[in-house]
Parts: sequence; C-alpha cells; structure tokens
Amino acid sequence: MTEMKIMMIDRTLWVSALKALPIEQLLSFTTELSKDWAIRSKSIPQSGLGMLRLNDSAFEEAFYLGEFPLASAWLEIETSDGLIAEGAAQVMDDRIEAAEALALCDAVLSAQLPGWEQLNKMLDQGMEIRESASQNRKHMLASTKVDFSLLDEVAPDAMEGKNAES
Repeated sequence: MTEMKIMMIDRTLWVSALKALPIEQLLSFTTELSKDWAIRSKSIPQSGLGMLRLNDSAFEEAFYLGEFPLASAWLEIETSDGLIAEGAAQVMDDRIEAAEALALCDAVLSAQLPGWEQLNKMLDQGMEIRESASQNRKHMLASTKVDFSLLDEVAPDAMEGKNAES
C-alpha cells in the first residue's frame, strides 16, 4: 500500500482552509484526537488586537488604519506512541482555543501524526469552501462593474445645447 501525501495544499494555506470550517467541528475533532496526548505550550497562547500600520503616500508618515483580532499559539505534542511534533498558528480570531486547535492541526498535518488523513479531508473541505466564497466574490464584483466608456458617447445635440447655455 502506498503512503498518502498531504503536500498538495501549501502549508501557508492550512490555517485559512481549516478556519473556513465551523469552529465547533474543528474543536470537537481536535479534542477527541488529542485526548491521550501530552500537549505543552512552547509559548504562552495569546489573544488580543493587531494594528495595521501604513505609510501616508504624500508625507510618508506612519498611521494606523485599524485594529483586528489576533490569536496565536505554538504547541509541542507528544502522542501516546511517543511521537513528538510542533505546530503553530496565528489567526484573525479572538479565541485562544481556535489558535490552539489550528496549531494542533498544523502539528498533526506536518508530522503526519495519527488522524492526519481525516484532517487532510477536512483541509480539502475548507479549501472548497474558500474557493466557493472566492467565486461568489468574483461574481458579485463582476455584477457591479461599470462601463465608463458610455460616458464618452454624448449625443452631439446634447453638447450643442450645453454650449448654447454658456
């Protein structure tokens, strides 16, 4: 039997793909998966606000455009079989549990720990959800497109009337 590989989806997309799934589904899966594992934080999981800093184009002065929720976690996992892996996640969310679940998923997928096949299927589901949302956004954007070339097509008699008024 050949070993299945998960490298079809780039690791940089794992968090956003899994984040597309209902968080309850992800939390229940990771809780059940890791019930016999030792999980240690490599850094203190945090939740707070990130700030988006930009530079003004005219005066090149820095300003903050806005805030966004940010949670992060970095975990080390030891399975009941003695396998050890690390995973980390930073996610635009205000729940530490979400970051921890995504960090656990990162470790499971990267080290192909027990349960990675099921998690890989969830990853595919998340990518399908993201693709569908992307297609919906493209469709909405296309439906609001304005053809400005019609503004150039002014009737000559309309221009004559405008010139007569001036």
